[in-house]
Amino acid sequence: MKVVPSGYHQYLDLFSQVKAEKLPPHHACDHHIKLEGSLPPAAVIYSLSNQDSDTLRAYISENVEKGFIRPSSSATGTPFLFVKKKDGGLHLCVDYRKLNAVTRKNKYPLPPMNQHLNVFNGSSIFSKIDLHGAYNLLRIKEHDENLTAFRTKYGSYEYLIIPFRLTNAPASFQNLVNDIFQDLLDFFVVVYLDDIMVLYKYGQEHVTHLSTVLTTLRANNLFAKGSKCLFHVTSVESIIQALGKGESVQDYSLDSSSQLLLFKHWVVVPNDPTIQLISLQKCHDSALAGHPGPERTLKFFKQDSHWYGPTQFNKDYVSSCQHCSRNKNIHPKKLGLLKPLPIPNCPWICLSMDFITQLPLSNSFDSILVIVDRFSKMAVFICTISSVILLDLAHLLIKNIFSKHGLPSRFVIDRGSLFFSSFWTNLCQQLNISRDLSTAYHPETDGQNKRVNQTLEQYLCIYVSYHKDDLNTWLPPAEFSYNNSDHASTKQSQFFTVYGTRYSWWKVNNKNAISTEICQERT
Repeated sequence: MKVVPSGYHQYLDLFSQVKAEKLPPHHACDHHIKLEGSLPPAAVIYSLSNQDSDTLRAYISENVEKGFIRPSSSATGTPFLFVKKKDGGLHLCVDYRKLNAVTRKNKYPLPPMNQHLNVFNGSSIFSKIDLHGAYNLLRIKEHDENLTAFRTKYGSYEYLIIPFRLTNAPASFQNLVNDIFQDLLDFFVVVYLDDIMVLYKYGQEHVTHLSTVLTTLRANNLFAKGSKCLFHVTSVESIIQALGKGESVQDYSLDSSSQLLLFKHWVVVPNDPTIQLISLQKCHDSALAGHPGPERTLKFFKQDSHWYGPTQFNKDYVSSCQHCSRNKNIHPKKLGLLKPLPIPNCPWICLSMDFITQLPLSNSFDSILVIVDRFSKMAVFICTISSVILLDLAHLLIKNIFSKHGLPSRFVIDRGSLFFSSFWTNLCQQLNISRDLSTAYHPETDGQNKRVNQTLEQYLCIYVSYHKDDLNTWLPPAEFSYNNSDHASTKQSQFFTVYGTRYSWWKVNNKNAISTEICQERT
């Protein structure tokens, strides 16, 4: 065999395709199928075309001859389907989704590729052995074979080896190879599923180590595919790429409910400008996002998704947003040192409070009470009226703040006549709440609340209808948008600061999500 160096010709039997396609013996790590639910019902037998029937007959004949399958009398039976090959032929696949759904998952560890890289440090010679047929080299545990049965018009058949797409197959196979090479792992052997890496600094030792690996494979009736093996190479790039192929397939999944391609918990955004634009619009234009600046838009995007190089694309998109340019103000930094108020030591004990007044009537409301927690920066937006009396204000605070977050110990408020009344003074004394009043004609004392007011006003300018009679309906999404955005001082969202979690709207159906399209339909 040309691909196998002459120094290893005594192991040519390990590269025999004929021997690799025979039924392997049982191992201690045979694949066990343990059910958590009831046995799936027997599948319906569908009619087949002539080409399908010929392919099925050939598949059964070939695999019965190899010993990979045998006739079955199982009470269950999985359906099968055909996948078209590149050459126009058909490939038979057994659909094990229902069986996989009721199978207890094997948590045997499959270390990610980046945990193997340290072993390569200092090595200069590499060889890679690719096992032939991989899962065909491992048997189904005795008495579990009937669970793999599939039904055809020619009868039912069950697998004796691990079939394609059976859950826990990678874990079982990794368990097998780890068990076989237990004493060699991380010394000069790295194993990732069906790829076995042999590495060392010096040539002669590498020959000895590779011979040890091949001898171990022979002793355990495992065979290699010569055309995919590499011997005595000095470039690690191709080796790492070969080892990484399994991980890339396993870590990507399709969310069936949202039809999103996921890599672990991130949404995969392909290199398509149209899809990238839609993704950014969701993180910027949505009412749940609230037209944030470029930094927050990028943070939203990276929280749930990824594509290479989004930074400049994101800056260009946000800077060209018409809604932002029309409704947002530029804030040049002022000269001089700031003297901030003392920082609270926990959430909801020090609150700032202010009113936004003289708004268009919306469901009989013409004002908004804005309350901000000075520790977490979380805000609450409450509809009210400009002529609100202190008794009603007390009820609003009890309903929206005290009942949910407890009594604060301090209020930061301006010098409005409402807060100078004897009723308010007595109420604060009875509840043991101190008051920090702003100095006259100096609204910067409560600058945090003023800044939140401006953010809310910008949000409403973007999303309310032309007649501005729906302000009250936009306060809940405005509150969500603000509290779910990263704050410039804490570098975290207010939700994360208080509750320790982030909220995402990636899986919200676009057709039903609150968005600018709803506003446009109302105008």
